[in-house]
Amino acid sequence: MNDPGTGALLRRVIAAHVPAARGALFAAAACLAACASLPGSGPSARDIKESGAGVIRVVDVDDSVVKRLLERRADKLFSEVFETAPARGEIVRPGDVLEISVWEAPPTVLFSSGIPLATANQSGSSSGSPSSGTSSNVTNLPPQMVDVAGTVYVPFAGTLEVTGKGLPEIEADIARHLQDKANKPQVLVRRTANNTAYVTIVGEVANSTRMPLTPRGERLLDALAAAGGTKAPVDKVTLQVTRGAAVHSLTLDTVIRDPRQNIALQPGDVVTALFQPLSFTALGATGKNEEVNFEAKGISLAQGLARAGSLLDTRSNARGVFIFRLESSAVVGLGETAATAAGGQVPVVYRVDLTDPRAFFLVQRFPVENKDILYVANAPAAQLQKFINLLVSTVYPIQGVVTLTK
Repeated sequence: MNDPGTGALLRRVIAAHVPAARGALFAAAACLAACASLPGSGPSARDIKESGAGVIRVVDVDDSVVKRLLERRADKLFSEVFETAPARGEIVRPGDVLEISVWEAPPTVLFSSGIPLATANQSGSSSGSPSSGTSSNVTNLPPQMVDVAGTVYVPFAGTLEVTGKGLPEIEADIARHLQDKANKPQVLVRRTANNTAYVTIVGEVANSTRMPLTPRGERLLDALAAAGGTKAPVDKVTLQVTRGAAVHSLTLDTVIRDPRQNIALQPGDVVTALFQPLSFTALGATGKNEEVNFEAKGISLAQGLARAGSLLDTRSNARGVFIFRLESSAVVGLGETAATAAGGQVPVVYRVDLTDPRAFFLVQRFPVENKDILYVANAPAAQLQKFINLLVSTVYPIQGVVTLTK
């Protein structure tokens, strides 16, 4: 076998008598030539790092990067966005229906056909009721809706502006206009139909509804209770409050834990319960490659790695933990020349080196966002192992064929 001519003779014998061996040799040569393009679950850490010179921005995660992301991600609280107005009485607006009652002391002048206030009980005794000499008459005017101009009509008082006023103010206005025409008039105004002071509750609630507001001052959780509560678990629901042009969201869990966020509602507010199944996708050398759901309040990268099964000890490159994300072009440090995707967002890859013990403190604070891709690259040794396995699986069959031809 040490004779140089022996090898050539052996190859001629294999080619002549075992045609299949020739195909195996060619296949082995092709595999060896393609060792640089072994199959993998994604790009290597080096490939991703080199892509930073192109359209993708690669950012090494450090304390300053985490601090910027947390500042940008911090949700403003309802108590900071919406003014906390003190509870007021029932404010009248166009569309409300009012019922006006007028009392006049005897001798009545304007409303003499009214109903006497003093009445006897069933036994005929008038104990506890005013005497007939001091009784007064009450006149109930027909209920009327406040018109688009915000006015109502009261006989002998005329057309009165009532929009934006409380019921005591309207009562005082009517009494003042009747002062010189009626005998000691007393006025009571009731709102029989509240068509304007209400809050609308929609979304992932048991029953979408419109809740009227009262002088008590209903709050955010009151509205949620009036709608029968949420369909989804508390930790997966976000509450959105729309007040005029202002729209803001906060997790329901935060509202429950912080009483200051249970804000007083105002007429016209819209409360929307949103079920947001937030998720990220785990790929590469992790325990499991799948979409992972997380709570509306968010999770850290450390929690995300744990939910994805952590890093595979036999494959993963601890220096190559990456988070692929489309960031807003306004993110500090990205620069104006960064290439943007659809919607003006910038493709960014955050890299974490878990061989550095300090990185474990960073991943406890690094926020995972919805639709992130968590990717762990294969270690170079894993690629070498793939090559060796491929080489062994190719050479042994050829050696077996050669052995049979001896």
